[in-house]
Amino acid sequence: EFYNMRRQEVAKAQPNAAHTGLAEMEKKYEVFIVTQNIDDLHERGGSSQILHLHGEIFKMCSSSDLSCITEIRKDIQTGENAPDGSQWRPFIVWFEEPVPLIEEAMLIMQQADIFVLIGTSLQVYPAAGLMQFLPPSIPKYIIDKKIPSVSHYQNVISIEKTATEGVEELLRELL
Repeated sequence: EFYNMRRQEVAKAQPNAAHTGLAEMEKKYEVFIVTQNIDDLHERGGSSQILHLHGEIFKMCSSSDLSCITEIRKDIQTGENAPDGSQWRPFIVWFEEPVPLIEEAMLIMQQADIFVLIGTSLQVYPAAGLMQFLPPSIPKYIIDKKIPSVSHYQNVISIEKTATEGVEELLRELL
């Protein structure tokens, strides 16, 4: 029920200026978005390359085989089974489950020319550890109302603003 309610709420939500601003960057840069968010606001905001580390609210998977995935826009009902006979469940990484896309995210970090971190306290692992895979010399933009501790990284540019205001400033600088 919890995820059914979240799915309904996400369907009503709209992308904000930060989402559309990141999509705007695709006109000049190859942009990869690695997000812990399970919504589809980046997709609806126009971004084309999104890696959802913690899953996606508009997908469901087999309880027995997490690779058996399908789209869903309605509620998941108890007793509604996947082709393998197990209960469908939200395609969401739950606490204490592995994050299957973390290695792909590490590769994206290793190949980055510019890095932008938006709206996170850097407290949720393993995603919070992804910055350690960045090349030390690249610019690292940190956008948040309260900048987390990043003093041990080189070339950090702090933008202490909301996501929408910070992305607007980032666009002025990079585009």
